Amino acid sequence: MAHPGPGVAPADAGWPRRLAAAVPVIFPTIGRLGAYSVGWFRDDLVAGLALTAVLVPVGMGYAEAAGLPAIAGLYATVGALVAYFLVGPSRILVFGPDSALLPLVAAAVVPFAGGDPGRAIALAAALAILAGVLCVAAAAARLGFVTDLLSRPIRVGYMNGIALTILVGQLPKLLGFSVEANDVAGGVVDLGRGLVAGSAVPAAIVVGGASLALILGLRRVSRRIPGVLVAVVLAGLAVHLLGLGSEVRVVGEVPRGLPAVGIPQVSWSDLVALFPTALGIALISFADTSVFSHAFAARRGERVDADHELAALGIVNVGAGLVGGFAASGSATRTPVAEAAGARTQVASLTGAAAILLLLVVLPDLLAPVPTAALAAVVIAAILGLFDLEGLRRLWRLRRSELGLALVAFLAVALFGALPGLGVAVGLSLLAFIRRAWRPHDAILGRVAHYKGYHDIGRHPEARLVPGLVLYRWDAPLFFANAEAFRDCVIDLVDHAPPGTRWLAIASEPITDVDTTAAEMLDDLVTALARRGVELHFAELKGHVKDRLVTYGIHARLGPDHFHPTIGSVVKAYLAAHPDVAWRDWEDELAPPPGSPPSTPADGVRWSGAARQPGEPRVDPPAGEP
Repeated sequence: MAHPGPGVAPADAGWPRRLAAAVPVIFPTIGRLGAYSVGWFRDDLVAGLALTAVLVPVGMGYAEAAGLPAIAGLYATVGALVAYFLVGPSRILVFGPDSALLPLVAAAVVPFAGGDPGRAIALAAALAILAGVLCVAAAAARLGFVTDLLSRPIRVGYMNGIALTILVGQLPKLLGFSVEANDVAGGVVDLGRGLVAGSAVPAAIVVGGASLALILGLRRVSRRIPGVLVAVVLAGLAVHLLGLGSEVRVVGEVPRGLPAVGIPQVSWSDLVALFPTALGIALISFADTSVFSHAFAARRGERVDADHELAALGIVNVGAGLVGGFAASGSATRTPVAEAAGARTQVASLTGAAAILLLLVVLPDLLAPVPTAALAAVVIAAILGLFDLEGLRRLWRLRRSELGLALVAFLAVALFGALPGLGVAVGLSLLAFIRRAWRPHDAILGRVAHYKGYHDIGRHPEARLVPGLVLYRWDAPLFFANAEAFRDCVIDLVDHAPPGTRWLAIASEPITDVDTTAAEMLDDLVTALARRGVELHFAELKGHVKDRLVTYGIHARLGPDHFHPTIGSVVKAYLAAHPDVAWRDWEDELAPPPGSPPSTPADGVRWSGAARQPGEPRVDPPAGEP
């Protein structure tokens, strides 16, 4: 075997060091165990046991709400907790089935399962794995920014729609019967039909109503009391002791032992049918997880990498699917439980997973008499927190146009279901962005006495304009959607400018891009302005945008003297080219006495005669400009 010569290290000499350095990055919790103390373990053990009291009933209730056997919720919880323990970057974020995903899971699984619980579990597990693979692929492509597609108003409307959908779907279960609809309208109709037909079960109403009242009442008394566990245990005892098993639906026999690990048996056609929902789950789960993760990290003085969190979310969903669970996400309700109980690291979550497995191995019969009406109460109590009426009121106060977007997203989910509603929500976000970029705020800039720089004359009517020079600002990129609008504004502005206008300078600092459509428009605009005896200039153009204009040939056509680093340099160049222009800048004026209003010198010009004031904002001008 050949050996490297003297002084040459083997190619793999440093691999142990590189592997050791990669462990804290790939497996953050394991990397932190070197500094782990006995005191931390005691805190994590207590927090994990407290967390189990919430994980078990919530997991079972969410599985029932998604149209799956209750045991699938426990499997999903265990798989999610163990997977995030291994790869999750957050110290205490708790993962598991999430209420926001339930309508998506139900809409994708229930219609294809045909009432077969085994097939339903297989489809839900495949859906989770598919969503997880999409998350990992998106993280590898560094697409952690994709959640920006869901703006805050859209998410407020969407989540309110999801909450109403779940509430309508769980009310029949609370009353002792079930419905097939997956949207609000169909659910309300089926609920009414069931009530009219006398399908409600009095015993279920009592058990479910009492469970809901107990959960909400104990929540008001103290968040430390595990009201969900207390309600579910008492409901199970009542059913067992009073012999109500024949009157109300119960969880029934739960498989004893550990969940089987493996790939769910589904066909390629099933995967194709599940793909759109998997995409929606990936988007919604990461949007929620990102918000929760950054919120808890900020409170603890930590930082979270969006792509790392996205990859961890993907592995969590793959883990949940491999053990027969369903889609999981970061939990805004269970994480505070762990934090309040004193959790230090993800060892608390691992303790919770171990406690659930111990329950399944040793005492699974304890879960059999739990009534589904009580689980419906658990879900209803949880989703009440999804309703964000204050968010809607805040939009009403701050920006009613965005309230309209939120209401449209809400109605889309309520009327058409979770997945179509998600598509509408993303589409609305994109349309809102295009609308603002299509007709952005623009302004004519003038000089205000004793204020540095040039400012919007719409906000400062006393501003002076340099005679013969128009300074115009366009607050958006130039692209195919707004290119013609920009051209029309500039031509309209020049046609209504004061007599003797010779230069028009674009204050280009807000213009972050120019595409080929906009480049053709600029080429035509140069010709149109030249016919009017006006030269086109640019100020404050960003370097990469200027490079684009060089590539497009606009820079060569205008010449380098038409590109200026600042607005002030444009004015100086214009005055140098036209020495006949009388202009006195504010630096030449005497400072006014303290407390006196700004003076308005006689020189300079005012804007007049425009059919439309070009500086007038079209869509919600940014506030705070001096």
